[in-house]
Amino acid sequence: MKARWDIFCSVVDNYGDIGVTWRLARQLAAEHACAVRLWVDDLRAFERMCPEVDVQLDQQWQEGVDVRHWSQDWAPTPAADVVIAAFACQLPHDYMEAMAGCEHSPLWMNLDYLSAEEWVVGCHGLPSVKFKGVQKYFFFPGFRPGTGGLLREAGLIERRQAFQRDLQGRQQFLQGLGVFPAKGARLMSLFAYENAGLASWLDVLAADGQATHLLVPEGRILGDVQRWLGVEALAAGDIHLRGTLTVQVLAFVRQEQYDRLLWCCDFNAVRGEDSFVRGQWAGRPLLWHIYRQDEDIHLDKLDAFLALYTQALSAPAKAALIALWQAWNTDSDMASSWKILLEHWPELTVHAEKWCLEQALQADLATALVQFYENWI
Repeated sequence: MKARWDIFCSVVDNYGDIGVTWRLARQLAAEHACAVRLWVDDLRAFERMCPEVDVQLDQQWQEGVDVRHWSQDWAPTPAADVVIAAFACQLPHDYMEAMAGCEHSPLWMNLDYLSAEEWVVGCHGLPSVKFKGVQKYFFFPGFRPGTGGLLREAGLIERRQAFQRDLQGRQQFLQGLGVFPAKGARLMSLFAYENAGLASWLDVLAADGQATHLLVPEGRILGDVQRWLGVEALAAGDIHLRGTLTVQVLAFVRQEQYDRLLWCCDFNAVRGEDSFVRGQWAGRPLLWHIYRQDEDIHLDKLDAFLALYTQALSAPAKAALIALWQAWNTDSDMASSWKILLEHWPELTVHAEKWCLEQALQADLATALVQFYENWI
């Protein structure tokens, strides 16, 4: 009999929470034969990830997942065998009562935010609070052994490598998006939050001796791009040329297409959590725009990841990468750090693939969750 899983997602902003939970729900259903209900409180945000979703329906099936609208008018619902509160969201009180009323208590887990900090290993899998005898557990994704790993579908790395070897396939994919980079141009993607340092980066790209074709999916960074270009508005399909820099705005695409977009690019600027992980699976040099938190505690998380990611780099390449990431995440001038980074491009490219393959040696997040449940029962 299939284990029944309930995943609760409260959409805060930026699509990262729904992006992670939608990937997880699909993988649990497709690869582990789990019966998954995905509870989402904002179906319009979910629609960006899954255009087939009907935002008017309270219940529907999408790609093997039972998608439910998590509304304020909560109807009595039996609790599942496994309950995941994504990113510490608060479950409906009536549902928690239903968990407490089960003959056999469900496994209740808080799927926490991704972090490379050392303390995560010590907290992963530990019990948290109780509700009327129902125990909640911490479950931390992570990069280190002893954590829950990263979301990675079966065969993902092999599919990515095959796609990157297929020049014609990559060209056809890009052409389907209306992208026709000039021969020899550096292809880059930019998906980020607002950033005052962007103008200095675009300035240096426009003055570079090598052409760059910059793909900018619709998102919060568009306002900064628009100001730098000096145009009144930007929309999907717009293309602007400044010096040796071509800026092209792309429509918001579904997750599978975004993966392929990252695989096509030579360098990817990513943000938050979901695109950050997918950028690593692309095996290409990347730049992470971490979600800003009060009192700059996000910079501790940034430094923790950089300490792990750069361990195998030469001292000059390590310094160059760290300088670029820190400039980007403090809204600082990007010009000098980008120029220095280019000096180490071959090493950083090799390193990105090596890091990807090393991370892929660990169990993926969905498999780790299933194993945790099986050990628990």
